[in-house]
Amino acid sequence: MKDNELWLIEQSRKGNVEAFEELIKEHKKSAYKIALRVLRNVEDAEDISQEALIKVFKNIQNFNMQSTFKVWMYRIVVNACLDFKRKKTIDAYSLDETIKFDGNNEVKKEIEDNTNNPDVMIEKNFDSKMVSDAVNKLDDDFKTIIILRDIKGFSYQEISQILSCNLGTVKSRLSRARKNLKQIIEEEIKIQY
Repeated sequence: MKDNELWLIEQSRKGNVEAFEELIKEHKKSAYKIALRVLRNVEDAEDISQEALIKVFKNIQNFNMQSTFKVWMYRIVVNACLDFKRKKTIDAYSLDETIKFDGNNEVKKEIEDNTNNPDVMIEKNFDSKMVSDAVNKLDDDFKTIIILRDIKGFSYQEISQILSCNLGTVKSRLSRARKNLKQIIEEEIKIQY
């Protein structure tokens, strides 16, 4: 850990807000991006990443220096996101189905289908969208580990610390997550073609 970071941590523990702002300055954007990947909603990601940073400030006394500050902070962000998802219940509707309301009222969603238009596929970067959609279909544990390792590039050791699990669990969970992701993508490809 850098001397400057240690000083900023000590100052933050004393309640120095300016020092805390300096400490998290380079991590705030990544915290938001992780929240956005997990929650898939801009407003929720903004709210939860801000709440997580407030938790970091309030709990900085508990940071024991056994991991890097970045890893400790991201653990709080990930946990805040997962807690939020557990608490939030969403009524989801398929865009292809008729939505029925009380009584006999119903609405059929109509969306223009450009999936077979090559220009549209190229323009929207089809492959990365398919992978992103597939990642979002994974269970939260698998989705989180794919985001941390394959998208954000954290090491196995850092992921182990962020998720509070041992290294073997990280490796096996990542292996299963990648296997599930591969199956989802293969199914999507079959549907597309």
